[in-house]
Formats: sequence, C-alpha cells, structure tokens
Amino acid sequence: MKSYLFPILGSIEELVQQERQMPTPAYGQVLVRMRAASLNYRDLTVARGRLPRAKTVDLVPLSDGAGEVVAIGDGVTRHVVGDRVAGLFFQDWAGGALSERMAASALGGPVDGVLTEYRLFDEDGLIEIPDHLTFQEAATLPCAALTAWHALFGGARTLLPGQRVLLLGSGGVSLFALQFAVLAGAHVIATSSDDDKLVRMRDMGAQETLNYREQPEWGRIIAERGGVDHVVEVGGAGTLPHSMQACRFGGAIHLIGVLTGGQIDPANIMRRNLLLEGVNVGSGEMFAGMNAALRAHRLHPLIDRVFSFDEARDAYHYFAGTRGMGKVVINIS
Repeated sequence: MKSYLFPILGSIEELVQQERQMPTPAYGQVLVRMRAASLNYRDLTVARGRLPRAKTVDLVPLSDGAGEVVAIGDGVTRHVVGDRVAGLFFQDWAGGALSERMAASALGGPVDGVLTEYRLFDEDGLIEIPDHLTFQEAATLPCAALTAWHALFGGARTLLPGQRVLLLGSGGVSLFALQFAVLAGAHVIATSSDDDKLVRMRDMGAQETLNYREQPEWGRIIAERGGVDHVVEVGGAGTLPHSMQACRFGGAIHLIGVLTGGQIDPANIMRRNLLLEGVNVGSGEMFAGMNAALRAHRLHPLIDRVFSFDEARDAYHYFAGTRGMGKVVINIS
C-alpha cells in the first residue's frame, strides 16, 4: 500500500510517498481503506515542525479522513466490513472531559494520521458517517466540523434559538459554525477581509457581515448594534479584545484558534461576567450528536477543491496559500 509521511518535520517539501506493508487487524482492531482526507490549519503547523507534541520522525500526516471497513479483528463488535466510517480526532476521547492522556491520542500529530491507503484503528476510534455524505464530504468532519459543534453545543454554554453569534473569518471552523448556527435559528454576524466571501456567507444564512479591515473597530460596532451572546473566536490574543467588546454582558467566547498575537487584559472578562472557554475539537459522543444533526437536516460541508492522492503535496501548498472558501480535500482511492 502507499502512504505519505514526513521523514522529518520542517516544511511541506519533506512530504514523501512510500510503499509500506499492508497491516493486519489484531484483537479489537479495524482495517479501513481510506477514501479521502482533508486539511486543517493544524496540519501546516505540524508540517513546519511547530506542534510541540507531534511525532518528529516518519509521521503519517492529517487528522481528518473517511473510508470503509475492509477487515476486522477478533473481538470487534461495533463495526462490520462495509461500514462507512471516519476516525475520531482524539482516538481515546469517547466522552466526558478531555484528559492529558486523551489529548496525546490525536491523529496526525502525537500518533500517525490518515494520509495513507489503509489504516488500522481500534474499534472505538471510529464512527459511522451519515449516508447522505460522500467520502470527500465526510473527510471534512473530524476536526473543523466537530470543533464548531463543540463550541456551539458541547461546551459550558449552549447556543439557543434567537441568540446572536459572531463568527470570525471564513476558515473551516467558522463556515461549519455558520451552517450549524443557522440550523439552530441563531442570528449570525460574520466577518472577513474579503467582500466576495462576505456575500457568500450571507447566501449561506448570515444576517449581518462586516469587513474587519475596512472596519477595524468591529468589536465596538457590533456592541453598538446590540452585541452578541456567543463568539466563535479563532484569532487569539490579537482579536480577543474586540471579541470581548462585541459580547453582551454575560456572553460566551469559545476560544479555538491562536492565529494572532497580542496582550489580553482579563479585567473585561471579570467586569462583564464573560465566559472564556477553550475548545479542543471534541469527543466521540459529541461527534455522534453532530452526525445526528447532519442526518436530520441533510447538511453538506462546503468543499473548495479536491486533489488526487498523487497531488498531496500540491494540496498542502494550495491550502497554505489559498484565498478559497471551503475545505481542501485529498481523494485517496
């Protein structure tokens, strides 16, 4: 079988394709023929050697993939040959609170990922995917989609119909959060530096949009318009002061990304009774809940571009420099 790996980390150029031995499932294991994988910003961080916990030698990359079960080992009860499945981002996080041990089971970082024709999983590390989704669509779910779902529905404060939610940018998490918030009946405010993307987000259901480059005081502007109950915060320290300003008294900020640097003044959190919650993808239990919503509403992820398996390095480069909108997918087989 063919697999991609980074013999060493440091740059996208280190990615190579190799022929490897076909694995055989042991007790409790499932062999999956991977059909598609998708890229997240985290995958660029890993490739560049900037994820502290990532395996540094011969790492098979990418956390997000979907495929079909082709063989099972003794003792497997949750899956049968032919099941359409996706891998959990955290292989050991079935439910409950995330622990340090569970965090060390992330695909495409501490453990090998899914950019390979076949991969062994423990049976608890897989979840069936909705029937209405293609493998390419399902491959976008484990990280970006589940992170958005966790932020809005799996954390300490749940988004309710009629509430106001602010989304930053048009990356994968923000676009899934837009789709989920619209399904929940929320009033969505979306930001971007690209007016064409703002038009598309309005077409997807956002009621208000702001160009944050043209309106750098977007936090104040949103506050003057009534503020928001939730912020899906993907920027980090550089955008957090504006997000805090945009929040209503008692609002919730779901911190996902750390793309920008800066200083954080915690006084606003205390004075305005804000909830600042870190969101780290999600559990298998959350994934099941998200899949139920996807099935009920027949929601389809937004895909920007699909690359062939032999074009994996090109997919990395495209993703690193893209101005596109939607997920970048690699078709494996």
